[in-house]
Amino acid sequence: MLLSLLLHGDAAASSGLFGYDAPRLHAVFNDFPPALLVVGVLLELAYLLTKRESLRSASYWSLVIGAVSAAVALFSGLRAEDALEHGQSIHEIMQVHERFAWITLGVFGVVAVWRVLRESKMGRRERWALALIGVLGLVPLTVTGVEGGELVFDHAAGMSTEAMQAEITNRAGGHEHAPGEEHDDAAAVPGATDSMPEHQHEDSTTADSTAAKPAHTHAPGTPPHKD
Repeated sequence: MLLSLLLHGDAAASSGLFGYDAPRLHAVFNDFPPALLVVGVLLELAYLLTKRESLRSASYWSLVIGAVSAAVALFSGLRAEDALEHGQSIHEIMQVHERFAWITLGVFGVVAVWRVLRESKMGRRERWALALIGVLGLVPLTVTGVEGGELVFDHAAGMSTEAMQAEITNRAGGHEHAPGEEHDDAAAVPGATDSMPEHQHEDSTTADSTAAKPAHTHAPGTPPHKD
């Protein structure tokens, strides 16, 4: 089922896996490569500095599984690209996102295959060289994540136009707070004081005028005058 979704285009993308369409499925998979690959690189550096065998083993599995998860995330992303609605801005960002995802997969694919083939034979210099390649691979990995975040948080990629319009309407309607959850909405929303009901503005003006005129009394025999 998973391979069908990743490899068979729009038909699989529309049916989804476990109720997930392609964009949501990509969102599930794309968290694994950053976590596994970053940890794998750090563990390998720690092993080279401490020579603790447990760190070497943990690094090996993190990098190998991380490379596999990067491939799964990339191909699920290709299916997501075909499935989601988008315009020119999203399209351009997706191209950069995809390009750096391929670079990331290329770098860590080489690292993973190298580790699988030569793990028991590598000398210290070879290990340092491979570790430095992994460190360099964190650059395209980071760019891939940044571009993906821009797609989601700046352009709402993955949301249909209908869903975005419904959310805009929902936000415009405001919201209510349960008792004890009130906060200063006026401070958070520019111009909110301008939307106060008219009677509240009048009450505020009256109260300010009253406060500005302190009460006083006249001495007996004071000629009539206007305060």
